[in-house]
Amino acid sequence: MTAVFWKELRAYFDTPAAYVVSVVMLLIAGYLFAQPLFLVNQASLSGFVDNAQLLLVFFVPAVAMRLYAEERRSGTIEILSTLPVGDLEVLSAKYLAAMSLLTFMLAGTCFYPATLGLLGRPDWGAVAGAYAGLWLDCAALAAIGLWASTLTRNQIVAFITAFLIGFALFLVGKINILLPPAFAPALGFLGFDAHIETLSRGVADTRDLAYFASLTGFFLYLAYLRISLRRSAP
Repeated sequence: MTAVFWKELRAYFDTPAAYVVSVVMLLIAGYLFAQPLFLVNQASLSGFVDNAQLLLVFFVPAVAMRLYAEERRSGTIEILSTLPVGDLEVLSAKYLAAMSLLTFMLAGTCFYPATLGLLGRPDWGAVAGAYAGLWLDCAALAAIGLWASTLTRNQIVAFITAFLIGFALFLVGKINILLPPAFAPALGFLGFDAHIETLSRGVADTRDLAYFASLTGFFLYLAYLRISLRRSAP
């Protein structure tokens, strides 16, 4: 499992893809952070957190789309299946490699709260909660992207599939206020927005943690089933 993890992590940095995705994301995130700071004199992470959710919906599938699709396209999936390592270990190693890169990318934005600390007195509990929410968002989106990657050998198809699911979960949280009162709470709970908003206030609600854990575990389980069925197929 450790060997597969380092193989996957090196594969990201052996090509320009990881560098390009990281730099582009950090540039866009920096603009979203600096805009309210300098244009409206608002020293807050709220605008950045709101927009970062949409950024992650786009960039996380771009990181996860190659995990199994590239193995199938290049034919190395057959070699991988003959190694003395189980499907669960391979799946875990690939997922942890993707999360390591995403954690590295998210850590690159820690400059923003440090800037707020120089300009004022931010609520560090809320800052920690906001980053915890974004990291859990990455975890769920990476699981969706990993599952989408097991469905096809085409990375673009895997990206579009994961993006559409992630965007639907993002959009549900934004439009629930437009829905009838009878449906708004239930549908709002399905979206990312309400859970990240609660964490961004520094409130660690077990319902929000259970939401992200359940969503992540569900798609990882679907990915495991997909891999197991493919190996058992004649």
